[in-house]
Amino acid sequence: MINTFIASCQRRSPAFASLFVAGLLGLAGAAPAWGQADTLASLPRQLARYEKARIQEKLFLHLDRPVYLSGETMWFKVYAVDGTYSRPLTLSSVAYVEVLDAKNHPVLQGKIALKNAVGQGSFVVPASVASGSYTVRAYTSWMKNCAPEAYFHSPVTVLNTFVASGAAARPAKDSVAFEAQFFPEGGNLVQGLRSKVAVQVTNPAGHGVAATGKVLNQKGAVVATFSTLRLGMGSFLFTPASAQETYTAVLTLGPGQTISRPLPRVFAQGYVMHLERSGSNQLTLTVDATQRPTETLFLLAHSRQQTALATRMQLVNGHAIYVFRPDQLLGGVSHFTVFNEAQQPVAERLYFQRPTPGLTLMAQADKPQYGPRDKVQVQLALGGLAPTANASLSMAVYRLDSLTATPALSIDRYLGLTSELKGTVENPDYYFTANDPEAADNLMLTQGWSRFRWEDVLAQSLPAPKFLPEPNGPVVQARLTRVGTTTPRPGVMTYLSSPSRIIRLTNAVSNEEGLVQFEMHHFDGPQDLVVQTDPQQDSTCHIQLIEPFSTRFRSGGPGLTYGLTPRFQPDYEKRHLQAQVQNLYFGKYRSRYARERVDSLAFYGKPDETYLLDKYTRFKVLEEVLREYVPGVVVRIRKDGFHFLVADKVNKTLLEENPMVLLDGVPVFNINKIMAMPAIKIRKLEVVDSRYFQGLAVYNGVVSFSTYKGDLEGFQLDPRVLVERYEGVQRQREFYAPRYDTPAAAQSRLPDLRNLLYWNPNITATGTQPQTLSFFTGDQAGRYLVVMQGLTADGQPASQQMVLEVKPAL
Repeated sequence: MINTFIASCQRRSPAFASLFVAGLLGLAGAAPAWGQADTLASLPRQLARYEKARIQEKLFLHLDRPVYLSGETMWFKVYAVDGTYSRPLTLSSVAYVEVLDAKNHPVLQGKIALKNAVGQGSFVVPASVASGSYTVRAYTSWMKNCAPEAYFHSPVTVLNTFVASGAAARPAKDSVAFEAQFFPEGGNLVQGLRSKVAVQVTNPAGHGVAATGKVLNQKGAVVATFSTLRLGMGSFLFTPASAQETYTAVLTLGPGQTISRPLPRVFAQGYVMHLERSGSNQLTLTVDATQRPTETLFLLAHSRQQTALATRMQLVNGHAIYVFRPDQLLGGVSHFTVFNEAQQPVAERLYFQRPTPGLTLMAQADKPQYGPRDKVQVQLALGGLAPTANASLSMAVYRLDSLTATPALSIDRYLGLTSELKGTVENPDYYFTANDPEAADNLMLTQGWSRFRWEDVLAQSLPAPKFLPEPNGPVVQARLTRVGTTTPRPGVMTYLSSPSRIIRLTNAVSNEEGLVQFEMHHFDGPQDLVVQTDPQQDSTCHIQLIEPFSTRFRSGGPGLTYGLTPRFQPDYEKRHLQAQVQNLYFGKYRSRYARERVDSLAFYGKPDETYLLDKYTRFKVLEEVLREYVPGVVVRIRKDGFHFLVADKVNKTLLEENPMVLLDGVPVFNINKIMAMPAIKIRKLEVVDSRYFQGLAVYNGVVSFSTYKGDLEGFQLDPRVLVERYEGVQRQREFYAPRYDTPAAAQSRLPDLRNLLYWNPNITATGTQPQTLSFFTGDQAGRYLVVMQGLTADGQPASQQMVLEVKPAL
């Protein structure tokens, strides 16, 4: 019955999680008083409920290469996936992509449009960026509800060969710059209980280094020794004698290099968990506790928030044990959490089981080697799929040299391992290819984390998420406050527009926190946004746009920036020459953008009346224009000036209040100012002859004036109106590569020193049917790496690499 229930809990909706270990100290709030018979079922049920309300979204970016020179273009494709099954997820229509320096300052930012769970974008690396290590990170608005560790992160290197002095130099080798961290298995060290403690030693760049060490008590006696294994990670067994005692680890990094670091604090009471292989196909999980009375514990194992295992463990004389098979777990990273009888989490750890290989990408070049300006044909096919299955793929081909030794991050490794861990994983391929369970276990102990708090999962009701998804385009947020204060202004109707020949207007009412949200459709590139309130309703409101990019960052960074290394000077010079030649001869192709279909229809649809004023007798003032040949608008002059009354053709009457008056889509509430505008500047006039409902606003008709350029023609807006330059979603830059299909093209005297031969983010593959992709080599001989990434509609990720040889001309 339990297995049936567990199977029913394996849902598509994922959730983010992080362990609340305060339950170990008795600090967690009291859980609901469920009986033991219900607890085993309620824990998976509560987790499933949380998953459904907090769908887990992940992003993966396929970057075209790992190293860029200033002035070069960084290309990338965005895959949006369901965090549970890795299936394409269409929850968001916008991805936020940033390039961060070592201090987490963004040097490049962009909003990338997502359609059918994929998107593509690019950055031109500016000349002001210093040489160094950078991090590309990506997330959606919905993902901002989670810790920044859940965002996509990938390291890249930027080389500024123009300003070598602008790069920060490497620090002198100093043991103080090295770091050692200790991670007790299960979460805590407990007095009198033997624990497995993992250790990780890293250099300033975050790379693991070898070390040996010993643990000393307060008297200086050695109570444990250890040595790291692969990539600076290792483990040792240790029994703390007292909660009042502190322990220090002394590590030796090399001749004359030692560092001292304290071990985590020891608790007087608590639980210790231990998981180990007890046979070729058997795992044993044990729990030890300081309390001796008999107690029923509950064990829950989940992978990517899918419940895989739920069982009771009887604690007798402070000891409980449970034996199970690894195939009961799901592939990838599994979270093991132990709960006490009060449903408080008391211990947690991670376990990695290599996922079963699924989709395979098969690629075959048509020749064993190529010459300069030679045509390359790569045949691509999917393996292990039904004939009707389809996948979205991307492919990059770049030159290998001494500067591009960093392996590319692959989508299957990311979704199966690194996206579930908090820290950086060196060489994730190793854990998928090598049979080294000890190395995998050390990685789990040193990099583990959880994405939610268990008290949120077990709560009777879930708090509303702070950030909502953006399913229909970017959402522009603004905050309304009283002038000169931070007091929010709730309940104020606010209008957002952008001067353009395309008439777009949206509105929103501020909430109790003074926040307004505007959903923007077809909003791309930099535009001037105009945000205002109706002066008759509110004339003392201060408006401030809210930056959509996340201001939270994961702990640590990409490492220190560095200067140019003298031994690579010839490679720098060669790459510099290549980049400058390409910019000189092919730089004009860098700013070619794909054409996009634009809906030119105004937000109010087809108007009842349309007047192109050049087709009529031109009058000097707008009052004459309206009185002479616009019957749908009646002009009245009162004590406060001009008023418009729109004829309601539906009810055969005049609407009594002023209509919504627009100039190039921008609301103008002072009709006297619009009437003072020279009529010669107006190209078109449109009228909606009835009440018009938009959101929560009701307009007494619409009178829309359009200038020739859609730029307001010098019209002065009210000084209380906020006008701010704002970046919409990024326009899609087209990748350019020369083709040598004809003898004349092949004999062109223009040098072709491309480092990136090919970039294609729009490959669609169906079943096992092969397709051929073609491109041309340049003038540079060498080895070129072909990197392919992809994801099927049913959530199977795959990546493949191959090397092409280009021989010099004889």
